[in-house]
Amino acid sequence: MPVGFYRRGTNDAMPKEYATFLSELKDRIRDAHAKAFLSVNRELIGLYWQIGKGIVERQQRDGWGEGIVDRLATDIQREFPGIEGFSPRNIWRMRAFYLAWTEEISDLAEPLREIGNTKLTQPTSESDSEVLPQPVAELPWSHNIILIEKLNDPLERLWYAQRTIEHGWSRATLVHHIELDLCGRQGKAITNFARSLPPPQSDLAGHSLKDPYIFDFLSMNEDIAEKSLERGLIENIRKFLLELGTGFAFVGSQYHLEIDGEDFYIDLLFYHIRLRCFVIIDLKAGNFKPEYAGKMNFYLAALDDRLRHPTDNPSIGIILCKTNKKVIAEYALRNMAAPIGVSEYLLTRKVPVGLKADLPSIKDIEKKLTRKG
Repeated sequence: MPVGFYRRGTNDAMPKEYATFLSELKDRIRDAHAKAFLSVNRELIGLYWQIGKGIVERQQRDGWGEGIVDRLATDIQREFPGIEGFSPRNIWRMRAFYLAWTEEISDLAEPLREIGNTKLTQPTSESDSEVLPQPVAELPWSHNIILIEKLNDPLERLWYAQRTIEHGWSRATLVHHIELDLCGRQGKAITNFARSLPPPQSDLAGHSLKDPYIFDFLSMNEDIAEKSLERGLIENIRKFLLELGTGFAFVGSQYHLEIDGEDFYIDLLFYHIRLRCFVIIDLKAGNFKPEYAGKMNFYLAALDDRLRHPTDNPSIGIILCKTNKKVIAEYALRNMAAPIGVSEYLLTRKVPVGLKADLPSIKDIEKKLTRKG
């Protein structure tokens, strides 16, 4: 028997480095499964794109009518009984998919365009010079359907496709972000990050903030007090984190700091995994005031001194106000050394149709209040 061979029943101790070997093996298996899924998905997306292309070309060249779609669906299902994905409705989607990433995306073929300071990847080109951006090819078909049916602007479509790949968004999450216009709100907060943080952290931090933040999930009126707003956000922490964005980990509310014999409380404290820093959120029920920046500067200095690890980046402060006075906020932050951002929040807005099922009804809220009572 080879030296060091482990046989069950002869030795209770596992071989040296077994745990490391097992961990590496698990990583390889996961990686192989992921690559296999992506390979199959790319083939499927490529097939749908080619089918859409063939239909469009024959309609334009040979004058084929709309009836060709129904005929194709019938003949394909007859040839491959039980195969899914070739209903007339889905074949129409394949046609729309081809048009969305050919005619409408022609302007994106030039090197590196930008959407809201976010650089786009150069689209990959097929042999016939038509383009299908890489993030689109990697998305499941159900996600691609959402992009082509809910968005008309190809630049926005590509922005959401890239974010979906980057963050692993589910279909429900993708719909949520589209209907609340994440692309239009991302990176729009007033900050001093360019002066107070080194690149690339300043860029990443800036893109992590929105303006405004939308808290539609709170059943509260516009005259809500700060304490009630905080309580509502904590009670809906999952939806709150979804609105904050990827990377935020909740640390606590009313985080206590004792300084020089006095007690101070941070409204909401988070740790941002990608930024590798603490993030303070200070809630204000009214308009932004210059003194809010001074208070946040104080909190950040104390937090960095007491809680920040040597490997952490400088902590960041976000002041959320009912109304963001942009010029006042810019002046207030101009000479601040600590990284601070100012954004508005909205409590009421027309609820997108796709989210109505996820929001509590009046009866649900009444039941919840009854149980608490």
